Amino acid sequence: MEISLITDIGQKRSNNQDFVNKFENKSGIPLIVLADGMGGHRAGNIASEMTVTDLGQAWVNTEFTDLAQIRDWMLVTIADENRKIFELGQTDDYKGMGTTIEAIAPVGNNVIYAHVGDSRIGLVRNGEYRLLTSDHSLVNELVKAGQLTEEEAASHPQKNIITQSIGQANPVEPDLGIQNLEAGDYLVANSDGLTNMLNNDEIATVLMQEKSLDDKNRDLITLANHRGGFDNITVVLIHIESEAV
Repeated sequence: MEISLITDIGQKRSNNQDFVNKFENKSGIPLIVLADGMGGHRAGNIASEMTVTDLGQAWVNTEFTDLAQIRDWMLVTIADENRKIFELGQTDDYKGMGTTIEAIAPVGNNVIYAHVGDSRIGLVRNGEYRLLTSDHSLVNELVKAGQLTEEEAASHPQKNIITQSIGQANPVEPDLGIQNLEAGDYLVANSDGLTNMLNNDEIATVLMQEKSLDDKNRDLITLANHRGGFDNITVVLIHIESEAV
């Protein structure tokens, strides 16, 4: 298994409110956490970095290898972090702070993930991209209700309004999933700075090139920047070279 993490400020923002990192627990199981912060010039940076770092620090002290244990850990830890970020967001310096989160733990031939917000996780298998998460956003709720088409949602003026985030007053309800991975698969996690600029077919096309994983990641970010780079861009790539025994 190969893993590549890259974050980029983009072309229009004065600072990078995305944050991403990888951690290993005592059993050698990696946890990758990607967060896209929001809430003012400084608060978004703090929310994303704090959320990623707090989850990582909690993870490195565990010994979990069982998917059910990891699922329960994700639910409890994300709920705790939501309360922590919400409380900090009540202060003047960090008012309204929040962040999306994608937490991903590959275990053998499976990956378990938790999702809150409008960052995304997708699977590319045999050159085909399949979205694994569903955006917690106003426009996605309207799409699911049949009130907007996918095309209308892509250019909707309220597309950045999200319905769940770390730092909200209500208890957070992460979407959790488990995906079996096969040799040749790519798992793609990204902030919306990528998928607002590139469609799913374009992402899959880049990943099918004969290049290193880091070069493919850089190509995705370069392409998003060439399209305008209106937001910070963060991409996690996990490539399954051969199935775990």
